[in-house]
Amino acid sequence: MIVFRDPSEVPADFGPSVVAIGKFDGVHAGHRAVIERLQEHATASGARAVAVTFDRNPLAVLRPDRCPENVVTVDRKLELLSELGLDATLLLTFDEALASRSAEDFVTDILVSALKVSTVLVGEDFRFGHGGAGTPELLEELGPRLGFTVDIVDDVYLEGSDRRVSSSWIRQLLIDGDVTTAARALGRPVDVRGEVVHGLKRGRELGFPTANLSTITDSFVPADGIYAGWLVDHHTGIRHRAAISVGTNPTFDDVLLRQVEAHVLGETGLDLYGHDVTVEFIERLRGMVAFEGIEKLKVQMAADVDEAQRVLDASIA
Repeated sequence: MIVFRDPSEVPADFGPSVVAIGKFDGVHAGHRAVIERLQEHATASGARAVAVTFDRNPLAVLRPDRCPENVVTVDRKLELLSELGLDATLLLTFDEALASRSAEDFVTDILVSALKVSTVLVGEDFRFGHGGAGTPELLEELGPRLGFTVDIVDDVYLEGSDRRVSSSWIRQLLIDGDVTTAARALGRPVDVRGEVVHGLKRGRELGFPTANLSTITDSFVPADGIYAGWLVDHHTGIRHRAAISVGTNPTFDDVLLRQVEAHVLGETGLDLYGHDVTVEFIERLRGMVAFEGIEKLKVQMAADVDEAQRVLDASIA
């Protein structure tokens, strides 16, 4: 997938293109429905499949006091979009200049002039341009004059739920630790990626060595607690079953920052230091609590390992 970071980078002979516009934070099931429809249009017309998105949440510029944490970083967003088979993504810098650009200028300068758009796809609630004046209805009004059609994609709802899939809902699910529902809403497992670094080695001392991720991760980290999941080692390509801990280890009260650490089940002698890994969360087992003494903690850790093994066995049965 080609990544353009400014309309001026798009070659003059690029296009025609079918374009989906959105924040695409998390690249969740709703976004995937838009991209899937985009691919259908592109295949039918022989056009390029292109996403137009932003380098930050527009609220970071417009209302920083109301801007939520991203579900994924920009780099992770581009990686996820690339996995969906797009030809290109135009990643626009959302700054004061872009915020002040009128909706009509956005359409004529970016979609029509740069991308040679033939079809535009948006969700029902998408807004763009100065003051949010750009709506699906405006696109439908401009389309006949500027030579493109518009496809408004319906909201996506999970089976058995009356809540539409959105980045804000996924964010709340992760805050609640409900990684199972969040995975359904995302259309993929909840995961974080980072480098394995040296920690306090307390897990090793307790008989449950862990791989500690660097504090810089590429996705929203779910609530403190213990989870069943997987550790994927990108050096070897091996997926290891794991019991995962998120939090500050309140039993010892000497960890200042939240940590993600994974204990690989049933394997000893693994040296993962310096490895780039992904930790996938399958199910939350319990919340994070402080134990009265190390022995009670060790008993609970052994129970957590058994429960994680049971959950993972059931997930692949």
